Amino acid sequence: MDPLETRLGEVYAELPPGERAIVRVLLDDYPFAALGSLRALADRAGVSPPTASRLVDRLGFAGFADFQDAVRATAREQDRSRLREFVTQPPDPHRAAEELRSGLQSALAAVTEPLLTEVATRLAEAGGVWALGGPLSELAAEYLVRQLAGLRPGVHRVPESPAARARTLLDLGPSDVVVAYDFRRYSPGTARFVRAARSRGARLVLVTDAWQSPLAEEAEVLVRLPREAAGPIAPLTHEIAVTELVLVATASRLSPATRLADLDALTQTLLPPNP
Repeated sequence: MDPLETRLGEVYAELPPGERAIVRVLLDDYPFAALGSLRALADRAGVSPPTASRLVDRLGFAGFADFQDAVRATAREQDRSRLREFVTQPPDPHRAAEELRSGLQSALAAVTEPLLTEVATRLAEAGGVWALGGPLSELAAEYLVRQLAGLRPGVHRVPESPAARARTLLDLGPSDVVVAYDFRRYSPGTARFVRAARSRGARLVLVTDAWQSPLAEEAEVLVRLPREAAGPIAPLTHEIAVTELVLVATASRLSPATRLADLDALTQTLLPPNP
């Protein structure tokens, strides 16, 4: 267990009621609950921000930012430990399957019903949807685009070159939504495009990890997923599964039957004739 998580459990019995409420929130959703704002944490616990600050002080941190840095650092060290274990021990496919299953369940649980509703509503109502990702998560962005384009018009993959991205930015505005998948190690190219899009009024749905992309403060909707995996294999399965949940929820807010039928008919007309 994370040493900070252990410490929170150890001090719980000694705390006044308000600080206990903060600890319950942290332990119920660790480390995610620790990575938002101090006010957001206090609101979730039903207490005031000064109460949350007192808990941080009691734990020996200089401030909430210092506490968050420690949470991220210990989470990263656990990640490195899993990698070292993978390197020094022979791979165990059965164990890997169990860890993948557990990680997938955690990822799906992170997308609560209110959060799913918020993402789906924005994707259904946006004037246009643009998606992008990093070196691996771009595959999840591509999957979102391919599926969502069958459900509604105006869905695009953000192009690769700076010149093409600049042309895309020319036409972005407040009715558009950018969906960014950004996981460690966070993509500078994704950050540059997203910040430029936000400066033109576009809204951001950000899918990121427990350590939280630097773009988190730019997001109107933030989806944080665990990044648990067996060894060094990045769990793209989690991102695809969550994307599928989003697609199903978005489809329920649209009427895609006619569009899908037209898509199928057009596909048939473009197929080569049978020999």
